[in-house]
Amino acid sequence: MRRRLIQSTLAVVLVVIAVFGVSLVIVETRTISNSAQERVDSEALRLASIVDSRLLGAETVNADVLRDQVAAGQYAVITLPGQRPIEVGDQPSGEVIHSTAKGEQGETVRMEEPRSSVTREVGRTLLIIGLVALLAVVAAVLLAIRQANRLASPLTDLAETAERLGSGDPRPRHKRYGVPELDRVADVLDSSAERIARMLTAERRLAADASHQLRTPLTALSMRLEEITLTDDPDTVKDEANVALTQVERLTDVVERLLTNSRDPRTGSAVSFDLDQVIQQQIAEWRPAYRSAGRAIVSSGKRHLRAVGTPGAVAQVLAALIENSLMHGGGTVALRTRVTGNQAVVEVTDEGPGVPADLGARIFERTISGRNSTGIGLAVARDLAEADGGRLELLQAQPPVFGLFLSRTPPLKRTPDELPTVR
Repeated sequence: MRRRLIQSTLAVVLVVIAVFGVSLVIVETRTISNSAQERVDSEALRLASIVDSRLLGAETVNADVLRDQVAAGQYAVITLPGQRPIEVGDQPSGEVIHSTAKGEQGETVRMEEPRSSVTREVGRTLLIIGLVALLAVVAAVLLAIRQANRLASPLTDLAETAERLGSGDPRPRHKRYGVPELDRVADVLDSSAERIARMLTAERRLAADASHQLRTPLTALSMRLEEITLTDDPDTVKDEANVALTQVERLTDVVERLLTNSRDPRTGSAVSFDLDQVIQQQIAEWRPAYRSAGRAIVSSGKRHLRAVGTPGAVAQVLAALIENSLMHGGGTVALRTRVTGNQAVVEVTDEGPGVPADLGARIFERTISGRNSTGIGLAVARDLAEADGGRLELLQAQPPVFGLFLSRTPPLKRTPDELPTVR
């Protein structure tokens, strides 16, 4: 590209020099020739007037008297009536410029000048024009190189940026070049880089959330299948199979919820549901794990509460809190329900050491964990709660008390005229 820009610029300059330079040479040559002819004509008339004045004054007219009136390099021939021609100066050889003037006393003055003087002056003019043209070419080349570098370097830089995006490095460069068209391309590439970065972050987050959220249901399902393989009682097999099918449905709901939440965290299918049913379901599923750890899980508080949310999402939030207590807490885990204002609250507490003071409210941040764990569970739980219009908070650090707040007011059903228009 640099070579093409330089060649095209140089070609344009050469064409301009050729067109205007040739025209200028022709005009200057004619101007110099006309000036030389006018000079010779003027000298001839001047010398004729001098001869006239001397003849009228009865003065002598000869070569010695007129020699000072003829410039160097010029040759004059004065012809007086009845006398021999008077020659002043050296007669030029070769082609000459001449002019003849007649005086009032009948004399004739012929003035000659060698054309070589015109040729020298034309040569000097051509040399000046040639030097100017050469300087113009050099300036054009330097300007073309500068312009080519100004355009080619940003294009190379943009190509490297695009290659980085293709290789998986979505960091925007925020570099501009002072050329509107190139800056527009840079803006588009930076916007694309930011979108790709958000997409990659969302994909990584979905993978991390999926691996964390699916671990517990898969473990519970595996335990049910093991129970089936260890028993020969058809009724037990049937009961365990029904429980396993229920857990498979919940596992499917977890996957769908994760996918929906990854597309739009605000998207939810909140309904009014029986909060006791979800709590008892979680206690039944987690009781074997707590029994194996020599601990207990119980529920208390206000009964027959109805809350607004997605039952599957609420179950995942409670499962995250119960699992967190199993891994990091101690003693009995209690799920207490109460009402505050227009909200139903589920508190999950245990008898363990609680949340370290250096963590505090940061316990809900991703990768923040009091022990060797992923630090994802509580962050995902808070996202799930907020997606249904609720909230998850740490009410007390020691002993730990987590509170899940859910609305008790059913969502208003909007008529088709009230629904937002998609444009």
